[in-house]
Amino acid sequence: MKHSQTQAKWLVPLILLLLVVGSRPAKSQTEGFYRTDGKEILDPSGMPVLFKGVGLGGWLVPEGYMLHIAAPDGGSPTSIRSQIEDLIGSEDTKTFYDMYRANYVAEKDIAAIAEWGFDNIRLPFHYKLLYDPVTESFIEEGFDLVDQFLEWCRTYGLSVILDMHAAPGAQNDGNISDSDGEARLWTEPVPYQDQAVEIWREIASRYVNEPLIVGYDLINEPVTPDGVSGDDLRALYERITEAIREVDENHIVFIEGNFYATHFPELLPPFDSNMVYTFHKYWNGTAVNSIQYLLDIREDHNTPLWLGETGENSNVWFHDVVQLMKEHRIGWNIWTHKKIETTTSPLSSPFAPGYERVLDYWRGNATKPTAEFARDALFAMAEGLDLDSSDTRPGVLASLLDSTYRFLRVPFRDHVIPGTINAVDYDIGNQFTTYFDSDVSATTGTPGGGNNGTKYRNDGVDIETSTDPLGYKYNVGWTQTLEFLTYTVNVETSGIYDIDVRVASDVGGGAFQLLIDDVQLGSNVTVTDTGGWQNWITVSLEGIELTAGQHILKMAVRTGDFNINTYTFELITATSIDDESPSLDDRLVSIFPNPAVNAFEVEFLLQRPSAAGVEIFDMLGRRVHTEAPQAFQQGRHSVLLAPQLAAGVYLVQLSVGSSEDRRTFSKTVSVVP
Repeated sequence: MKHSQTQAKWLVPLILLLLVVGSRPAKSQTEGFYRTDGKEILDPSGMPVLFKGVGLGGWLVPEGYMLHIAAPDGGSPTSIRSQIEDLIGSEDTKTFYDMYRANYVAEKDIAAIAEWGFDNIRLPFHYKLLYDPVTESFIEEGFDLVDQFLEWCRTYGLSVILDMHAAPGAQNDGNISDSDGEARLWTEPVPYQDQAVEIWREIASRYVNEPLIVGYDLINEPVTPDGVSGDDLRALYERITEAIREVDENHIVFIEGNFYATHFPELLPPFDSNMVYTFHKYWNGTAVNSIQYLLDIREDHNTPLWLGETGENSNVWFHDVVQLMKEHRIGWNIWTHKKIETTTSPLSSPFAPGYERVLDYWRGNATKPTAEFARDALFAMAEGLDLDSSDTRPGVLASLLDSTYRFLRVPFRDHVIPGTINAVDYDIGNQFTTYFDSDVSATTGTPGGGNNGTKYRNDGVDIETSTDPLGYKYNVGWTQTLEFLTYTVNVETSGIYDIDVRVASDVGGGAFQLLIDDVQLGSNVTVTDTGGWQNWITVSLEGIELTAGQHILKMAVRTGDFNINTYTFELITATSIDDESPSLDDRLVSIFPNPAVNAFEVEFLLQRPSAAGVEIFDMLGRRVHTEAPQAFQQGRHSVLLAPQLAAGVYLVQLSVGSSEDRRTFSKTVSVVP
């Protein structure tokens, strides 16, 4: 009996302990690591986190389009290396890739990424970085590189998601997976799927205790070919996850949908308690209906979402996507941090001397260069990937990371009058604020749209290379009626100015206005047919009075189509302070609110008693609303309009004076649902 009482004394606490342990959530072992909790991803302290991330595409998995290599073999990592070896031999090729990796991403790149405001990096890697399929052994040099990268990220406070971007055998038939044209991960599961499982097991065993790593993005953009079921994708994901969980229960597994991370039916329901569904978003709309099926998955299966890749579009589109993700509590990752001669990444590296000649050979447009020439060109290309040789794209960064971007205005350059202003150097900001363009993004499923010329900047404004001998190396083109550009300018001296504008046209020309603070300078400027898009002439406005100080210069297209390169302001006569009189010009001061749901107020200023009326036009130039002219006294006035307009962009035109001396002023207004 005494023995039984003793047993009871220790059995009861033991049972209670087992009950407590048994009732503890399975994820408790992930404390101190990133983990999932219902629909949220939590940081190591247990707080919900929405990643603002960037991918390091092109570094460990060279992609042809990032380097402008598309021929002759499509630009896969293997074909690129083969083409380089053909030109400069294996030893110099090894030297080239050492330089390439050292310059593409260095510690200062990671420091810049953190300084810009990103908090997470997705690291795409080729499986051959870590595993040699010939010797069936792991490559310590590859893991050393990852370890060094992780230390950089630790220094600058950036979390990391590891991404198998090129899987054994290739997970799709494209060059991005280093495919030879067949997705052998699916058509030849032995040995390739076995290799993928073992590589992830090894990665997990090495990094099981690394809290900097959020988790593992198991397969980038899988595409199962005809005859292979999506169930096979799920089965491989389950195998990889099981192997990871044998050695690592700390890290999240990120599961990308089939067909380039867009299709999830066979991957439902979830098969792990610490997993995230990962999708990619390119070249489609930015309304909630574009992701509703994903939100439904999150709701139905109580599993977080992550936008693992997005980009390759315009700044307007970037900002709208980021806002959409923020509204629906989804972290995101922009693709990618650096490319050669690009507008769509935060960093653009230059075309090195001689590199274009090498590309021409690969395209079949030139003879084979000598090994010495090719080596110099390729080494220069690799050196040019260094951060200090690259240009930062401030508009890209602002669109992604500045929450005020929708109404932001920041000077792109310091514009001083007298002097010359390049048309392409309009202020940084969003559509309707610093510029208006009729085509601002690609939303039809394929690249294109936005900047039709693809040069210099990443807004809707169309910019191309210029050959104007008297102008800048880039010009604005593809101009259409109602488009405009604005520039913050500093007029150093009040006085009378002549303004010369460099223009060209091949379809009959057009007309534009120049305005300061929305007050037109002189009359409309006519552009004639110059006989070619790069046949440049000068058109002028003379005798224009400007006052010293900071102003907003606006170029408004009244009728297109023409190219425009530079505006040159020449001071003809300075005006002394004593000669200046208070200015009270007629002007359209503001439209508020803008954007508007429907009703908005038009505020204007009159220098003398006048009749004033308002007309509203849609983007096709059709008049959709009219407020008949009324008599107003000198001074500031406002008219409240409620014209019942459909969502869209409209031109609001204020007309002042009689038919004999009629003056017009205009602004755009955006009407939202």
